Amino acid sequence: MRVDVYVDVLCPWCFIGKRRLDAALAGLDERSCVQTRWRSYELDPHASRIPGATAAEHMAEPDWWGDRAPAKIAHIRSVGAAEALELNLHLARPVNTFDAHRLSHWAAIHGRADAVMERLFLAYHTEGLNIADLRVLERLGVEAGLDATEARAVLASDAYALEVRADERRGYELGVTSVPTLVIGSGTRVSGVQPSAALRRQLQDAVTAIRDSSPGQRERAPQRRSGLTHRR
Repeated sequence: MRVDVYVDVLCPWCFIGKRRLDAALAGLDERSCVQTRWRSYELDPHASRIPGATAAEHMAEPDWWGDRAPAKIAHIRSVGAAEALELNLHLARPVNTFDAHRLSHWAAIHGRADAVMERLFLAYHTEGLNIADLRVLERLGVEAGLDATEARAVLASDAYALEVRADERRGYELGVTSVPTLVIGSGTRVSGVQPSAALRRQLQDAVTAIRDSSPGQRERAPQRRSGLTHRR
């Protein structure tokens, strides 16, 4: 069963959601049956690659949270801390994430997408690094287990740009309007951050439903007698 996870690195709730998804998957009875794919979603496709104000400063703007920002930020940090995350919104500076998404797609080819996403989230939300800087992205990719020369070549080109756009188009078709959003199996959509236990139940139910509907399971199921003619 496939689980598509729509995220943007800029979103602190996506980092929290990743931690909870990791915990949910770890407690799943049939973990090997679930394949997670990170899908691209840009919160601000027109954002600059040059860092400006911090996330905390943006949140305090009148058209965002204004005077409520300190309480909202404290809440985000508290929820993150409960997942052993240090969310430094006073250090994180929102930038364009298109190249970070391209890096993630390339990493998926090498089975390192999860490691790259983890490193990107940590770099932005905890360390306050500029994840639009190609040199920073190259270093993060290497730290996540990718080859430095290949990473440099990928980032210097437009490789995987089409894959990022394809994710965004597919997300739009599925009705994804916020992140994090999980699309479980053939289309069950879970929006927002869910408790790990609740997410585990949803995943387990989906795995069980797929298993029970498989041809082998149907063949082993007891046949019900009926006066109606059975037609295939």
